[in-house]
Parts: sequence; structure tokens; C-alpha cells
Amino acid sequence: MAMKEQQDPSKILIVDDDIDVLNLLENWLSNEAFMIKRAKSGLEALNIVASFNPDMVVTDLYMDEMDGMALLNELHSNNPLLPVIMLSGQAQIPDAIQAMHLGTSAFLTKPVKQQELIDTVKRFLPNHKNQSSLAHFSKDIVYQSKPMEDIIDMASMVADNDVSVFISGPTGSGKEVLAKAIHNASSRRDNRFIAVNCGAIPEQLLESELFGHEKGAFTGANLKHEGLFQAANGGTIFLDEIGDMPLPLQVKLLRVLQDFEVRPVGSTKTFPIDVRLISATHRNLEEAVKKGEFREDLYYRLKVVPLAIPHLSERPDDIPVLAEHFLQKFAKQNSQDKKRFAPEAMKYLKKMPWPGNVRQLINVVDLCATLAKNKSIPLNLVKKAVNDEPVYIQTLKEAKYAFEREYLLSVMRITHGHVANAAKIAGRNRTEFYKLLSHYDIQPAAFREKLETD
Repeated sequence: MAMKEQQDPSKILIVDDDIDVLNLLENWLSNEAFMIKRAKSGLEALNIVASFNPDMVVTDLYMDEMDGMALLNELHSNNPLLPVIMLSGQAQIPDAIQAMHLGTSAFLTKPVKQQELIDTVKRFLPNHKNQSSLAHFSKDIVYQSKPMEDIIDMASMVADNDVSVFISGPTGSGKEVLAKAIHNASSRRDNRFIAVNCGAIPEQLLESELFGHEKGAFTGANLKHEGLFQAANGGTIFLDEIGDMPLPLQVKLLRVLQDFEVRPVGSTKTFPIDVRLISATHRNLEEAVKKGEFREDLYYRLKVVPLAIPHLSERPDDIPVLAEHFLQKFAKQNSQDKKRFAPEAMKYLKKMPWPGNVRQLINVVDLCATLAKNKSIPLNLVKKAVNDEPVYIQTLKEAKYAFEREYLLSVMRITHGHVANAAKIAGRNRTEFYKLLSHYDIQPAAFREKLETD
């Protein structure tokens, strides 16, 4: 099989309404031993795709009837992982940014140089691209099962461009871990990765958290606040539990994704952003769209490349390697010798339903490693840990604590640590608010670092 893959040339479809450009591109790429098909329009390209099944499409942006953007959308509606290289002699920077976020692998300006085109094509062909990207994923994600292998393979193919990725999966399955791994495997890895839980921030604060606000935008807003989209500029923003985002804010997020600029609350100015968006939810957004709880246009804008993480019980082959990884991590953190699960204990772990997914497995492993008196963790201790570990749902007290702490962090970020202003937003007097900060171990000084630059 490996020999056959080396012998078969990669198939590239080139699309341009300029015959001279088609001839030039075909000549260059044929000399590199690629199999070439050509189309003079987007509509002709779509007719060819079904029978030719290209490994890559190289297309002009501006064409009559169907331009490159429309062709890109049609191609990715059937195959979101198909590499597409966009060429244009007239495009502006917003065109390039939009093309990248819609799934373009690369955007080249005409007149393109021969070597530049060839290098770009080779870089984004699946067989070439996978090897380098997979190396990054192996550092961040522990897996052994076929379902996870398929997901990582897909993620590695899209990591190094700016296409929007939508991660679905049950709570605790590792959606943020996958999002961070995609960021680390991308060209944005040296810039910030910012994760936001849309369900943990109160509705009245979420817009300001994401997009920022101007001084005086609302009661207590005595300072200008930079939103997380601007803070993530050049990097990646991960919107977790996006299914919990209120409808009015969904409209504003859609506008940001269309225009690649944000307008802070209370401002008349917009600010350009260059951010890669990854979103996730445990909810069924298709059902939410049908019920009118989530905007359909935003849903399809987010779901350019969908990645569905299966339940841990559906990938039991991952449990031994994950358990080993967490035992190793626990031993290192606690300066102890690494322990191991007895064979019958591991069999039990593999048959568990794991309602709390990987998060629950981590808790069970840590509890077992803490309680085990010997290096071998017996079956009876695993059963005790599973029964003692609170899995699938938080207590009301825990949920209330988590919500209040996230709320306090939000108002402190927005007010840059100004306690009086934060107390006004929260509807508390300053003395009560100080007590709340102390209770949740929140230090106002930690939020004042940027005061001089704002």
C-alpha cells in the first residue's frame, strides 16, 4: 500500500477564467509530476470534482458567475478538509483574511512566482502536511483508539490554516485539550490561546469580556477595557459552551466573524482583528437551531470543520494509555514513584461507563494514586475510588461557588481591579465586595497591571 501511494501522483484541479494563467499553472505543476485537471469557471470546477476527486484545488478569487469564495464554500460543504489555494491579483487584506477563515489553505497574490506556488502546493498536500502536524499533536494528546486517531488526523490536516473548527462532545471529554493542541500545531502557536466559557460568564458581562468596552459605557465602567478577541489578536480564541451564548450576542459574534473587526461596547470605532476561532459545546446545536435557540447562520459559520469527540466508553482502548499518563503526571507532581494498576483493576476501568468521561478518569486515577499503599493499585481500591468520586454533576454548592468566582473574575477584569467600580456593577457595597473577593481568594492588584497602558 505504501509503494502504491508513492507511485500515484497527487491530483490538482486548477480553476481560472484566464486561459493564459491556466496554461502557465498547468505547465508548472505538470513538471512536478502532479496530475492536473483544469476548469475555466467555478461551475465547471464543481462538475469536474465529483469524477476527478482532486487532492487539492488551486483557484482564482475573482471570476464571473461563481467567484473563488463561493467555489470554496461549495467544495467544503462536501469535503471540509480539501486543501484550497486561492490566487488573486486584486484582493485586499480583508479578502485574504476572510478566505483563510473560510478554509483556504493559502492565499497567494498574482503574479505568483513559480517556486512559491510549487512550495505552497507541496506544503498543503495531505501526505506532506500530516507528518509535521501530527508531531505536534503527539505532544499534547494521549490516545490509542481508532476513533481518536481519525479525529487527530482530521485536526492535523486543518491545524495550520485559519479555518473555523467546531468541536462537539460530552462534558469532560477533552474539547479544550483538543482546541489547545490545534493551536499548538498551527502557525499561531507563538501567540496567545485564550479560552472562554460562554456559559460561566453572566450575559450582561459576556459582551464586554469578548469585545471590550469604552470608559463610561455602563455604570462602573470608569476605564477602557480591551476585550478577549483583541487580547487574542494573532492567536486563537476558544469559545467553549458556545451553545449557551444568548441570541443577541450571537448576532454580534456573527458580525465579527464576517467583518474580522470588533466594536467595543459604547464605542463608535471598530478595530481589526486577526484571530483563529475554535468553538465547542456539549449541546446538540442542530436541535437548538430548530428550536430557535441558536442562529442557523452562525452555526454554519462556526461549523466549517466539525470534530466530534466520542464518549470515553466508546473508546476503551484509550483508557490504559490515559491512566498510565495520569499516573505518571501524578507521580511527577507529588515527587513519588509511579504506581500502576493491577491487571484486574485495569479491566474494570475499561468496562466502566465513565459518565464524567476523561475528567472523571483523572479524578479516579488521582484518588487511587493517593490512597494506594503499594505501587500496585488493586481492584477493590479502584471500586472504592469510583464510588467515592462525585462524577456527573456538581453539587449546588459547588456550582454556586464556580459561578460566583467566575462572575467576580469577570467584573475585576472589566474594571481593571478597581474595587469600587466592580462593586457598583455587582450591586454590592464596597465592604461586602471586599469580603467576597477574600472568600474567593481574588487579589485586586492582579488586575491592575495594564492600567498605565490603557
